Amino acid sequence: MKLLDQIAAARNWSDEERQVLDQVQRLADEVIAPNAERIDRTGDFPWENVRALNDLGLNAIFIPEAFGGMPMSYALYLEIVSILSEACASTGIIWATNFHGMKPLVQFGTDEQRARLLPRIAEGGLGALAITEPSAGSDATGMKTTFTPKGDEIVVRGSKTFISNGDVADLYLLFGKWSEIPEPKKSISALIFEKGTPGFEVISKEHKMGHNGSSTCALSFDGCRVPRANLIGAPGQGLSILLASLNKSRPSIAAHARGIARAAFKDMVAYGNDRVQGGQKVLGFQGNQFTLADLACELAMLEVWIDHVARLVDSGEEDIGLAASVGKLRASDLAMRMATECVQFHGGYGYCRDYRAERLMRDAKITQIWEGTNQIHRQLIGRSFLRK
Repeated sequence: MKLLDQIAAARNWSDEERQVLDQVQRLADEVIAPNAERIDRTGDFPWENVRALNDLGLNAIFIPEAFGGMPMSYALYLEIVSILSEACASTGIIWATNFHGMKPLVQFGTDEQRARLLPRIAEGGLGALAITEPSAGSDATGMKTTFTPKGDEIVVRGSKTFISNGDVADLYLLFGKWSEIPEPKKSISALIFEKGTPGFEVISKEHKMGHNGSSTCALSFDGCRVPRANLIGAPGQGLSILLASLNKSRPSIAAHARGIARAAFKDMVAYGNDRVQGGQKVLGFQGNQFTLADLACELAMLEVWIDHVARLVDSGEEDIGLAASVGKLRASDLAMRMATECVQFHGGYGYCRDYRAERLMRDAKITQIWEGTNQIHRQLIGRSFLRK
């Protein structure tokens, strides 16, 4: 593990950051990882894990101090996502979704909005990001949810699907089209939707291949009345807010996938050293060494790239779209490859639930799909080289 340990040592966390990471790692080892198999098997939402995260005050690290937070670096946030996701992918994405949904409120909300809404999240509330619809996935401009102004209120009609934390969130960053703006792209707007609003319904909860402890829901908005004071930005500014939010959430998905990849790699190393076949360790076979060497190199380069993206964000760089796409693409592809090879490394045991290899493989797949499919990211990266 020396290769990866050197990269980890180079991060030079502050004493305060190291203390936070030590607490998170202890929580991951003692509470979250031991619950992971049961959560995956039963599909129960991991409230015990969420309460433990809230006891550490982890939502506070991405919320300004004025609104109940204790803000820390984006690099630290990404590392926490990876630690949690290595222990339990469901728990990792539940916590990361708080950031995905609420970061735009932090970044684009007014002081009044942030003072009124953010303390709920800082105190342990759950957030959600509601973009996707049955007819609008990668092309968000095809959404049909409408926002109709009625005096001091906005009437919301429509539906969303594949919404993480959909049935448990306290606040939703909801995207729809402003009814008085005819152009599809120019009409997209964003607002904060609050739990308990009349007309809101959770239609269904998906039964998924993986991430079984994380709620993924279809939502309905039937004439829901939202205070106009919850509108983020002006009508029609939603597309820029959406793209900015994705630029911050895509590295988060990369960190989530990195956690899965780390888990699979560690399991391969441990099993390869413990399992004996033909009179020698499984890792004693040259072919297996070559496989592990390739994966170690890819993981090392991914670690460095995610660190690079974190430095860009922490330095205030706003033009991170391509860097975020590279990270999300490579991390999710590696998570899937690492998990697949982990199953193969374990042989028949890898296909059974005696080991977590098969769970890692199921959890890894969605990382290639959400926050923009990897085909979309390849297109974004590839077309950046076209001459204008």
